[in-house]
Amino acid sequence: MTGHAYRAGASARVLRFDCGRVCLDLVATAHPVERLDGADRLRQWLTGAGLVPPGTRLERAGPGWLAAFRDLRGQIATVVGAELDGRPCGHALDRVNAVARNPPPPPRAVRRPDGTLGRGLAGDPDCQALLGAVARDAVELLTDPDARALLRRCAGQDCPLVYLDTSRGRRRRWCSGETCGNRERVARHRRGRRTVQNGRAGARTPGGPGGG
Repeated sequence: MTGHAYRAGASARVLRFDCGRVCLDLVATAHPVERLDGADRLRQWLTGAGLVPPGTRLERAGPGWLAAFRDLRGQIATVVGAELDGRPCGHALDRVNAVARNPPPPPRAVRRPDGTLGRGLAGDPDCQALLGAVARDAVELLTDPDARALLRRCAGQDCPLVYLDTSRGRRRRWCSGETCGNRERVARHRRGRRTVQNGRAGARTPGGPGGG
């Protein structure tokens, strides 16, 4: 594997939190490769997404948690895609609504070493509570007309991800400028080079433009 290919593969596995909502960030863990490939990665995602405070141990997180979050991820992706397409998605929507009934982890105020108050959780949260928090985020997103109007599909080739466009002027085109955006810029540059090269080759060809 070349260094470039290694960097591309490593980048594809990095956990991302740039889609604008927790539920969309969960969907993003399935593309372009499986990013939730173990319980440790799920714990990292839950912390990075802000669903649990840093340092939460989540000792009960295991294969069952992983399967449940992957299942909810698929249901949310189906519902969001159907909503953007204007088509029904009965079973997936019912599933998201059912999970959203689970109460989220109860918060509590925790005194930090510097004397200020920070957010903690009342006990070690269980899987259903955390799933409920993500499902509620999806329900709130899709039922809020203002937020719903900001949903965008990534313009990157073969990228299925959806994000919330909160950019100035609403001009964001890609789920990530560093991945899909950069890929598109490189492809555009290559197309431009090929056009120039083809033009030069045509000019040198006898009978072609500029030829004898």
